[in-house]
Amino acid sequence: MSLPLADVTIVDFSRILSGPYATMILADLGATVIKVERPGRGDGARALPPLKDGKSAYFAAVNRGKRSIALDLEDETDRALLGRLLTRADVLVENFRPGTMARLGLGWEDLQPRFPALIYASVSGYGQTGPDARRPSYDAIVQARGGLMGLTGQPGAPARAGSSIGDLAGALFLAQGILAALYDRTKTGRGRRVDVGLLDAQLALMEQAVAQTAIGPAPQAAGTRHPAIAPCEAVAASDGPFLLAAGTDAQFERLCLTLQLPLADDPRFADNTARLTHARLLKRLIEAATLEHPRSHWLARLTAAGIPCAPIQPMDQVVKDPQLLARNMIVDVLDRFGRAAFKAAGNPIKMSEMEDRPARPAAPELDGNRGDILRWLHED
Repeated sequence: MSLPLADVTIVDFSRILSGPYATMILADLGATVIKVERPGRGDGARALPPLKDGKSAYFAAVNRGKRSIALDLEDETDRALLGRLLTRADVLVENFRPGTMARLGLGWEDLQPRFPALIYASVSGYGQTGPDARRPSYDAIVQARGGLMGLTGQPGAPARAGSSIGDLAGALFLAQGILAALYDRTKTGRGRRVDVGLLDAQLALMEQAVAQTAIGPAPQAAGTRHPAIAPCEAVAASDGPFLLAAGTDAQFERLCLTLQLPLADDPRFADNTARLTHARLLKRLIEAATLEHPRSHWLARLTAAGIPCAPIQPMDQVVKDPQLLARNMIVDVLDRFGRAAFKAAGNPIKMSEMEDRPARPAAPELDGNRGDILRWLHED
């Protein structure tokens, strides 16, 4: 079996999450990722909780299978070593605030003439252009500014999403941009600049909200309710809520039969548009039936009827979900001695002739691969 990016080398200056998550995806697909870190300190994520035996599980999950070399970019010897690395590299990744790499003499304009085949990929809060390009940002900032926070939670009570979706969206778009640039280079022989802003990426995920706002009125927070499908939200059973969705007329008819609700011929619920208009009433009518039995009863019956539904699982149940386990989506991250040390999400990209291993290589120790990297640089 072969990994599709086995011949790609990435020099990775990024830290914390957005850049490292993008390079983690590429490393899982076979790329060699060399983290360039600050001597003595390294990536700040090395100290982020949760910690186990003094090691960050957060860092291990996002940096598994990478290599590390510590370089002082103000030292002439280390700068020369970096130049040799870039000569062998296909991609440079960085997620500093715009202008930082240029001040170090490592901006796109500095490197492109020297390394014309190098792909230069940047992810930052606001991108490389625009009036706010050099402003600092964090995941929660782009969730707030990009509209997600205002639509998450209940009306009047904005909430941060339960994961760092702003950072992760930027990472996913960055990885796609890198892959597109690698493909283009096979035709042109030249690298490209890839520029992703976290705010841009967050907005790109607001597909229904943008479309709705353009024709008005703007969407509002609605808890678990889907803005364009009814019923599609959490409903109460006798022992707590679960999620159901009947996105087609046929599914709604089966839902009514399963719950023994005489609604299929009611004009207020004749189609999805009508059901959206009366979504609050529809939920109350559904719950009049679902409150009679526990969640397990309804999940079994709805599943048998072909109606999409799911428990609202806490994470300690998610990591034991048999479907996720069958898809190898909970993997071990090894330590440097080859022992299982941490758990992490697996690779959702399943591909023919690509091994999907249940364990992933260790995250690197700071500067832990210097010797191997130097030997590699001396190879023909």
